[in-house]
Amino acid sequence: MIYRLPNDESIIFPRSHCPNCETKLGVMDLIPIISFVFNKGRCRYCQNKISWQYPLVELLTGIFFAILFIQYQFSINFWIYTFLTILLIICTFIDYKHKIIPNKITYSGIIIGLILSILFKHITFQSALLGILIPGGFLLLVAIITKGGMGIGDVKFAAMIGTYIGAEYTLIGIFIGSLVGSVLGLGLICLGLKERKSRIPFGPLIALGNILMLLWGEEVVGWYFGI
Repeated sequence: MIYRLPNDESIIFPRSHCPNCETKLGVMDLIPIISFVFNKGRCRYCQNKISWQYPLVELLTGIFFAILFIQYQFSINFWIYTFLTILLIICTFIDYKHKIIPNKITYSGIIIGLILSILFKHITFQSALLGILIPGGFLLLVAIITKGGMGIGDVKFAAMIGTYIGAEYTLIGIFIGSLVGSVLGLGLICLGLKERKSRIPFGPLIALGNILMLLWGEEVVGWYFGI
C-alpha cells in the first residue's frame, strides 16, 4: 500500500513483484525481514538493491503488534488498534516520501472507525464523533491561521485517528508529535541540514505521538498530571 497507493496502482493486482525487473516474487521472497537478510538486501532475480523501507516497515509492524498483543491479548481492542496501527504506519511512510496523506486511507479509516464504534465498546459513537470534530477542527484552525503551514491532509489524518481513540488522546498525541518535531527541527537547523523555513512532514509526527498514546495513553496522562 505504501508503494502502490501514491502511484494509483491496485493493492491487490498484480501480485508482489520486483519494481525493477518486475519478476513476480515467490513465497521465499516475501518472508518479513528474513528474506531481506537472506538475499543481502537485493532482488534475488536482478540483484537490484531493495529499499530499506521494506524491512523497516516489517520490523516496526511486528514490534507494535507484539506490544499490542501483550496489552490486549486477542480481544476486540487488539484487532481494532492493530488496524489503526497499520493505517498510521502506511500514512507515515507515504507522507515522509511523497508529502501527501491519501484520502483513500483517511476517508475509509473514518467510515470504518465510526462503524466499529457502533458495533463494539472500545469507544462510544459520541466519543468517535468528537474525536473527528475536535482534533480535526483544531488542526483546521491552525491551517487557516498559518495559511498553508499545516496541510489539509494532516487535518483529515488527525480526524481519522480521533475516530478510534477519542479527542483527548488524539490531541495529546498531536502535542507530543509537535514537541518532537520542534526538537527535531531545531536539531536539524543547528546541524545545518535544514533552514528555518524548511518544511517537515507533520503526518509522521502525528502518528508517532498517537502510537505512544495508543500503547501507553493512561501512563502518559498519569505521568503528565503527576508532574
